[in-house]
Amino acid sequence: MLARTMTDIPENEPLSLRSGDTWKWKRTLADYPAGTWTLKYRFKHPTAAGFEVVATADGTDHLATVAAATSAGYAAGAYSWIAWVEGGSSEKYTVDTGTLTIDPDYRSGTAAAVLDDRSHAQKMLTAIETWLESRDVAVGEYEIAGRRMKYIPIAELIKLRNRYKNEVASAANAAAIAKGEGIGRKIQFRV
Repeated sequence: MLARTMTDIPENEPLSLRSGDTWKWKRTLADYPAGTWTLKYRFKHPTAAGFEVVATADGTDHLATVAAATSAGYAAGAYSWIAWVEGGSSEKYTVDTGTLTIDPDYRSGTAAAVLDDRSHAQKMLTAIETWLESRDVAVGEYEIAGRRMKYIPIAELIKLRNRYKNEVASAANAAAIAKGEGIGRKIQFRV
């Protein structure tokens, strides 16, 4: 992605951002103009600490800005958020909700540091394929010292592998489309 200029600040909350980048977006709320109302966001993650963003006035618009040094402290992952406005001494109104994915900052640490940011589907596909390649298909179960181990049948593993293969392919296609790239499929039509 190319660096943003001041003229192309998004007019809505982004769906994904990168930890360690400067974040900016603008919201126009005709019923709640900046100067009279303050726009606030709260982001929540299921296992990491959440955070809050308070927008500043940009004319009558609300401008949300997060410094690169601040966003570097946010854990990668999927967050849910709520946006609300506050005005006067006690008025508060929810104006929006959504989700945000924070991508990891590859610039932190060293270049040699390990980072596994594959999706769950990618990890499962790799694990299943590794298991299928290393397993003796003639052995369905075994017992050692009174402990019995029964493997998942090959047919079930192949179903799981196909499911995760489709998930990985769908995600790759969605990413390619989001970047404006083709996905390698031909579309035929008659005239």
